[in-house]
Amino acid sequence: MVTDYSAKPSGGLIANLGTDNQMMHDSGSEEAWIEVIQKMDLVYADLVRYQVELEEKNSALEEAQHFIESVQTAMTDVLIVCDIQGRIQQANKALETITGRSEKELLNRSFKELFGESSQHLVDGFADKIRSETVYDCEVNLLRADGKPTPLAMNCSSRYDHNGRLVGMVLIGRPVGELRRAYEELHATHRELKQAQEQLVHSEKMASLGRLVAGVAHELNNPISFVFGNMHALKRYGSRITQYLDAIHKGTAEEEREALRKQLKIDHILSDIGSLIDGTLEGAERVSDIVLDLRRFSGNQQEDTQPFPLAPVVATAVDWVVKAARRKPEVSVDIPEELEAVGIKGLVHQILVNLVQNAIDVMDEVDAPRLQIRGWQDWDNVRIEVRDFGPGIPKQDLMRVFDPFFTTKDVGKGTGLGLYISYGLASDQGGSLIASNHPDGGAMFTLTLKAV
Repeated sequence: MVTDYSAKPSGGLIANLGTDNQMMHDSGSEEAWIEVIQKMDLVYADLVRYQVELEEKNSALEEAQHFIESVQTAMTDVLIVCDIQGRIQQANKALETITGRSEKELLNRSFKELFGESSQHLVDGFADKIRSETVYDCEVNLLRADGKPTPLAMNCSSRYDHNGRLVGMVLIGRPVGELRRAYEELHATHRELKQAQEQLVHSEKMASLGRLVAGVAHELNNPISFVFGNMHALKRYGSRITQYLDAIHKGTAEEEREALRKQLKIDHILSDIGSLIDGTLEGAERVSDIVLDLRRFSGNQQEDTQPFPLAPVVATAVDWVVKAARRKPEVSVDIPEELEAVGIKGLVHQILVNLVQNAIDVMDEVDAPRLQIRGWQDWDNVRIEVRDFGPGIPKQDLMRVFDPFFTTKDVGKGTGLGLYISYGLASDQGGSLIASNHPDGGAMFTLTLKAV
């Protein structure tokens, strides 16, 4: 009810009140009007503020709605929003594209109509399952516009209102064909990368072996030449002995036989033939040892760890690499003859070859290249230190030198696998390999093996 403060009071009341009362009444009416006007101003200001806030919130809601619509349109996954009875309330463009039906046609229809008969037993349980759990990656068949099924990996989760009441469910499905293709492509890529890595590791081993060919050829040349010369001498000796025996069998007179014996130097042959045979066998054994070392270096035979002397292994590794080097460094080797380690001889040989080769490579620009190798026993371990006098390893690279494919060499001069392989070979036999810089300059690699 609105009170009309401008209405005049009745005449009887005016008659009963005096002039003073009339003045007081007029003053009170004016104050009441002022108070009403002030309150109306406050209400109007509140209305204006509420209107502004309402417009801002409406604008934010519109932006949110546009954002959600743009996201749904851009989604390649199928999106279906249903009420608790399974009636479709919202669908995205991906669903329209696959089914050939617009969102308007789909609204208020049961979502089960979208799936093939083989999937009905699965979708029937969605409404019950969402009350206690979320359905993950359930494979169902969505019917396309032509009636053919499209397999989907479907996820189904609950939908709640602002009061936390269950009001429906949200289904999101991704075509399984895309997932399978993506998985197959990923698997194929992984397989190719693995094969490429194996090929690179093998290529690095073969490249290391190739760098040693010149040194190994020199190693083989000495015993082979020795065997070759001895065999020629034995062939000549055999011819003379045959000639002498033929004379004996023919019944040649004793004087003639003795003359022939001196002429053919039979006594000298008999005294020399033993040493020739021994020397030939020694040369053949040396060739066999070299070939065995090569097989250990280049092959993949699995050996058991066993004690072996380190000095010969270090000497062979250094000789093979240095003899094949373009610039031969000054080499100092200090390995006690009695020093033994427990490991796989062929793997230790390969590690040392890689370390020596790496040291020679980094000293390519050094005026007077030097290489120091020393070994000693440290309690239950044996340590072999390979130090070069090159520029050293940058501090930021110390933690990366054993990473596969890491190299500071120019393109085409290194694969970055030599130290990586060496690190793995050391670990395979219960040892370790660490890199550091010497206080006086140059890089230092320390191989640790178990002591006997």
